[in-house]
Order: sequence, then structure tokens, then C-alpha cells
Amino acid sequence: MEIFPLSAIDLALLLLVGLGGLVLIALVAGGWAIATYNRFVRLRNQLREGWSGIDVQLKRRHDLVPPLVETVRGFRDHERELLEAVVRERREASEAGDAASASGPESALGRDLGRVIAVAESYPEIRSSEHFLRLMRDLVDIEEKLQYARRYYNGSVRDWNNLVESFPSALVARFARFSSASFFEVERASERLAPSVAEEAPPATEESSTSPPS
Repeated sequence: MEIFPLSAIDLALLLLVGLGGLVLIALVAGGWAIATYNRFVRLRNQLREGWSGIDVQLKRRHDLVPPLVETVRGFRDHERELLEAVVRERREASEAGDAASASGPESALGRDLGRVIAVAESYPEIRSSEHFLRLMRDLVDIEEKLQYARRYYNGSVRDWNNLVESFPSALVARFARFSSASFFEVERASERLAPSVAEEAPPATEESSTSPPS
């Protein structure tokens, strides 16, 4: 079988086809990288939005602590240590700035707030106080909204982490220095609240001490 040598024109055409193929591959890869990066940006904005919703409810719960502590001043001496712990945990939780640093302090605060509520219910004069009942209604409302915000945020974290850890999007994440985000978990103090107490509480008003800042 006779093989004919390629002419200069044929070589030029082959070179152009090869270069065209490389350019096409580069364009497709670049387009995919840009689209993936933009997806990261959208998810990052979702994370920030989700955390903002959580932060609003956490601040409302923090604002609930001083009036609650004032309401239960009649605690016996050995129970006042619990109030001191709640005040300290509120301060630590207020200083946290993200999910990773807030989960621990907020869970501790929720746990000990629940213990305060359980102890308060053993005092008839506190349990029957309209102010205490209103605070408990506010607490239930805050923690229900907190759970909605937490689910939205954690769903965004799941989507973000899947993109960060999956191939080939992990290549873009590494190049852009995107890292996995932390889920947010928190303990609900209102779970320790007797259902009858929440039901007896008068509805919250705009003047309530736990209403969010404007």
C-alpha cells in the first residue's frame, strides 16, 4: 500500500483542526468552571441568608434571658447557680459569630434554660405569674421560628458541602479556597415546658420584651 506524503496545506489543516479542538475544549471547560463558581456564589449567599435568619432568633432568645432571670429571683440559693450559668452561657453565645462557634454555647444555653423552666414550674407563684407565662409563650414562638431557620440553613449547608466535596466541582472549590460549612444544632429549652403552661400563656404583644429589634 502506497503512502502519499502530506502536503503543507494538509498539515496546516490538521494543525488548525487540532487547535480548534483544543480551543473548543478550553471554552467548554472554562464555561463549566464559571457556571460552577457562580453556583458556589449562589449557595454561599443562601448560607448567609440562612444564618441571618438563625441569628435574628438567637438574639431574641438572648433578650429573653434577663427578664426570665428577674422573674425567677425567688429561687433558693442552690438553684441560683443555675441562673448564673445561664447568664454566663448567654454571654458566651452572644460572642459567637458563626455556626461552628455558636452550636456549643447555644446548646448549653438551651439546655440550662430548660432546667430553669423545669425548676420554675415547681414554684406556684412563678408558674401562675402572667409575666412568666408571657415569657414562655415568647420562648415557644422564638424556638419554633429558630427551628424553621435552622432547617433552611442546614439544607443550604448540605447542598454546599455536596458541591465542595464532589468531583469535579471540588476542583473549583479547591482553586477558589471554598471549604465545607458546619451544620447548626441547638437544644430547645421549650421542650422542657409543660404543654399546659404554654397554652395558658397570654398572646405576645408588640411591647413584649422579646420582640425583635426594628
